Amino acid sequence: MDVSAHIEAVYDDLRRRDPGEAEFHQAAQEVLHTMGPVLEAHPEYVEARIVERLCEPERQLMFRVPWVDDQGTVRVNRGFRVEFNSALGPYKGGLRFHPSVNLGIVKFLGFEQIFKNALTGMAIGGGKGGADFDPKGRSDGEVMRFCQAFMTELYRHLGEHTDVPAGDIGVGAREIGYLFGQYKRITNRYEAGVLTGKPVGWGGSHVRTEATGYGAVYFAQEMLATRGQHLDGRRVVISGSGNVAVYAAEKVHALGGLVVACSDSSGYVVDEDGLDLELLKEVKEVRRSRISAYAEARPAARFSDRGSVFDVPCDIALPCATQNELNQQDAVALVKNGVLAVAEGANMPCTPDAVEVFRDARILFGPGKAANAGGVATSALEMQQNAARDSWTFERTEDRLAAIMRQVHSQCRVTAATYGGDPDDYVFGANATGFLRVAEAMTAQGVV
Repeated sequence: MDVSAHIEAVYDDLRRRDPGEAEFHQAAQEVLHTMGPVLEAHPEYVEARIVERLCEPERQLMFRVPWVDDQGTVRVNRGFRVEFNSALGPYKGGLRFHPSVNLGIVKFLGFEQIFKNALTGMAIGGGKGGADFDPKGRSDGEVMRFCQAFMTELYRHLGEHTDVPAGDIGVGAREIGYLFGQYKRITNRYEAGVLTGKPVGWGGSHVRTEATGYGAVYFAQEMLATRGQHLDGRRVVISGSGNVAVYAAEKVHALGGLVVACSDSSGYVVDEDGLDLELLKEVKEVRRSRISAYAEARPAARFSDRGSVFDVPCDIALPCATQNELNQQDAVALVKNGVLAVAEGANMPCTPDAVEVFRDARILFGPGKAANAGGVATSALEMQQNAARDSWTFERTEDRLAAIMRQVHSQCRVTAATYGGDPDDYVFGANATGFLRVAEAMTAQGVV
């Protein structure tokens, strides 16, 4: 069989069957168009239609979420859960509450999650979910009622051996608490392992809050080391100012780097003295203000609502906000300004054109499914602790996280080289490593 023709046929069929799902098409294309060398070496996976089966979710859930706001008005949102692949373990992936959420975005995130989870080496499958609800500007009571209504429908599909959601954009410790409370109320079970991202005081794991940001920095550090470089003394620009961005900045500073800029949807701030992380946390987590409030409170900083945060000269760029935020123009600006490495802290934040710019310029580029795997890896560590009724120290958990990220980095390089690729091609290495682990399990389990 002509492998290239097979891959194109699968992708064409996917677009025909799932029209209008641009983000899912983009994620699938990025994986499928790197799979040629792997499928040439494993024709049995072509015969077993592994690629076709991987691209089709095992289950897609879409449901109505009615709730009542503080004025007594009935509101209706739409909820989603895509249980994509369970070959390696229970479905695992976050819940996103944001007005942009639709089925195509949830499928893109769930598809990415299959490979990301496989890369961690943990026994977790891939899934994702969420709702087009915006928690911004809502009272605690409104968020609670929405979460309760959302879980009232979703609970029947969850379980520590079935599907284990976590947080994502718009779903933090507050939302996880309300969701868990409703699950416990409905099921009459204290099933701690059914949700991850819980506070440490009642079943959560140390480092989970920090894990995605820390993990992205560990991955960037490993990439730099392959060229005899390091983070110490480097200028770093981070997009976003949420959980991932804040803790990526924290780890950069701990390793001797200097984070000089971050952003939100209203613009970005530049602080040449290095971001004041306590002030940033106060502005974004306590006050829930726009990033401009940081500049107002810190005279040395400046705010801009023009251009891009990636226009700021830097050695390392960490896009940590949302999908397709870093475009070709941004990538060209980064390369022109001498960027050494880019590691995705968010899911697919770089457009395909931007990725090509980095690869053509031989810039170290860590794709999200590898570079931001630290979050879900630590969620799996939380599941381990819940299963054992145990709680690990911060130091022990962070050591495990660092070891997992080093292993993810190493696997990407080794797999890329094994199948005739460049070890620095982390896109191919990550896709091939994740695919091989899932394909082996799917083949062993038969046509299911």
